[in-house]
Amino acid sequence: MKRIRVAAAAAALMILAGCSGGTSSPRTESQAAAGNWAQPSASGPPASPQATAQAAALAALPEALRNRVPKFGPPPAPTKVTLPGGGGAGWFSAIPTNEKIAFITIDDGWSKDPMALKLFQAANVPITLFLEVNAIKDDPNYFKPLRDLPGVTIEDHTISHPNLKGRSYDFQKHEICGGADKLEQYYGKRPTLFRPPGGTHDATTLKVVHDCGMKAAFYWHETTDHGVVFYQSVHKVQPGDIILMHFRPRFVDDFLAVLKAIHKAGLTPARLEDYIP
Repeated sequence: MKRIRVAAAAAALMILAGCSGGTSSPRTESQAAAGNWAQPSASGPPASPQATAQAAALAALPEALRNRVPKFGPPPAPTKVTLPGGGGAGWFSAIPTNEKIAFITIDDGWSKDPMALKLFQAANVPITLFLEVNAIKDDPNYFKPLRDLPGVTIEDHTISHPNLKGRSYDFQKHEICGGADKLEQYYGKRPTLFRPPGGTHDATTLKVVHDCGMKAAFYWHETTDHGVVFYQSVHKVQPGDIILMHFRPRFVDDFLAVLKAIHKAGLTPARLEDYIP
């Protein structure tokens, strides 16, 4: 009888601790909540600081948002693209690959939602920020905690967001090199990638990007606004697609819509910079 009472007490403790059938533990459950990029092994050492921060950020979100953050596995090892020779930067609207990956890119910087940091931590996925100097100069420090997250990189999006196509070499150099110079002053690292405003560009743009010390410029295959993903062709994110969103007032809904679209397509967010040699 004593053994039965002891066993019953142990079972009750397991239920209170959130265990089920003795097959999980508080540690493995927190790892499952962390779930995403750089996920620790269930049989390995304690969760990394990154995974711990992710689990805490996920738990800190309102439940309505927490349930909208999908879990992703780690992306595959990257395969570098081939860049053109001849003094011009590469131009990509997608990364040529059959791997099940997609790329999250966010432009401008006008709207500085206080939820962005927690959402980035909770999602724990690579993200490229193409920042416009005039959009961020009122509060460049807002982007420093975002920059410091694993997999988040700040890249160039000009000073004042002009249409570059057809403009002179000197005009484009002022906007492109000047943007990179200022972002390096703000964040300590010079951009290596560029996004032309509106995607408009010409051969001069790609030459200037190269001459300003950057490797490639980018367009996109999907965009997001007001929590809706807009597709250029098939109604599904394809492997290698670059997705465009902005720092806008509906940032939370836009970011969660992008995560959902990538997850629904069976893809994993990857780091754009890792694919550029």
